[in-house]
Amino acid sequence: MAEQQIALVTGGNRGIGLEVCRQLAGRGLRVVLTARDPRKGEAAVQQLAGDGLAVEFLALDVSDPAAAEAARQWVETRYGRLDVLVNNAAVYLDESVSIFDVPLPDFEATLAANLYGPLHLCRAFVPGMRRRGYGRVVNVSSESGQLSTMGGYTGAYAISKAALNALTRVVAAEAGRAVKVNSVCPGWVRTDMGGPHASRSVAQGADSIVWLATLPDSGPTGGFFQDRRPIAW
Repeated sequence: MAEQQIALVTGGNRGIGLEVCRQLAGRGLRVVLTARDPRKGEAAVQQLAGDGLAVEFLALDVSDPAAAEAARQWVETRYGRLDVLVNNAAVYLDESVSIFDVPLPDFEATLAANLYGPLHLCRAFVPGMRRRGYGRVVNVSSESGQLSTMGGYTGAYAISKAALNALTRVVAAEAGRAVKVNSVCPGWVRTDMGGPHASRSVAQGADSIVWLATLPDSGPTGGFFQDRRPIAW
């Protein structure tokens, strides 16, 4: 597309989300960085603006069902459309906790952020992408959501990511091939969630996300990727 593309990244104030915003803006996209905390979001935008990157802040709590529609109205009023949606925001509330012991409110909060948030945003933005004949949706998942290797503990998080992968398949099927909808595992990344001993930098974690967000028209859809290669569901 000749005109500047518009991208929205959830959970963009830190870690992988912030690096995705940096890399997309560095490629010339106009990036809407969203975060639940306006103070942290504005600080992140100022950080990127200091590097000469075109990034704008929008407050967005993905756990709020009404927030996705409000975001759609804001984006369409300001830019007329959205080309790229990166569903990165997530919570990890049950590290090393047995499925039998996860408090129900934590389970519900995990699903609200990790599954229903992307669902609401897809419902808000993908129909417009389909009408315009172009769109890229990247759902940031995890190897924890792979049914092929899934085990015990961190059950709420794992189940939420497996469900996110299922959402990817369903949305991709309904969106049509002009809208590329994919899941990605960034790997074990040195973030607040991954911890300081993780094996990957944020730049490495963001790479496949940015690749999927900027796929050519011949690119894949409905897949699950790591390091730019398909992985098992």
